[in-house]
Amino acid sequence: MTDSAPNEPQTASFGYEEVAIDEKVARVGEVFSSVAKKYDIMNDAMSGGLHRVWKDRFVRAVKPQPHEQILDMAGGTGDIAFRMAKRGANITVSDINQDMLDVGMERAPKKLGERAQTLTWSRQNAEELTFESRSFDAYTIAFGIRNVTRIDKALAEAHRVLRFGGRFFCLEFSTTTWPGFKEVYDAYSHKLVPQIGQMIAGDEASYRYLIESIRRFPPMPAFEGMIRAAGFTQTKVEPIMGGLVAIHSGWKA
Repeated sequence: MTDSAPNEPQTASFGYEEVAIDEKVARVGEVFSSVAKKYDIMNDAMSGGLHRVWKDRFVRAVKPQPHEQILDMAGGTGDIAFRMAKRGANITVSDINQDMLDVGMERAPKKLGERAQTLTWSRQNAEELTFESRSFDAYTIAFGIRNVTRIDKALAEAHRVLRFGGRFFCLEFSTTTWPGFKEVYDAYSHKLVPQIGQMIAGDEASYRYLIESIRRFPPMPAFEGMIRAAGFTQTKVEPIMGGLVAIHSGWKA
């Protein structure tokens, strides 16, 4: 464990709880180890398959180019990495959870064939990346940043490892502004998603945490401000379904 700065918070949110920093890291790890093998099936069940549409739209926004070096953080099961690799980019898939990476590595040959060998898999903490500065042309993170303990540190690391002119893209749940839909979605997510998690993955508690973590994540304007504070310019937010999910982006000048 690294020493904390004098004014650095000593606790972090784990769903609706406030827990010690180290405890959050351990508990989030337990959540994703528990759901790893059923993670993609659960995504289909919870979103009615819409997560596939959102991810396709996200990758189109990233515009991966042949031979680019792209870091896909929190990319364990490979959904985003496979899409970008098909466009010829060289992808480093990183995740703090080895169980998630193992699922991705097992899926890769079925999804990419021989091109699966071009992917690099690396266990990494988003807050303390081991990559050299200015190593990547793009940094992507989809449905992962809300689970990071110190989001500001993860954003600073994203900025550090990008080359000048590099781009940052984040796909994350937010709060929809569509009248009426917010109330319906809140009721669905809080009451039904944990039950679906129990039926499909045998794990109600982990999915309850995942829903609670969405509620605790900063709203779109606040998160965009955090991205700017990390040093990114030309920041942009693209709401989807009124902000149920959003694509955040920025550039390293």
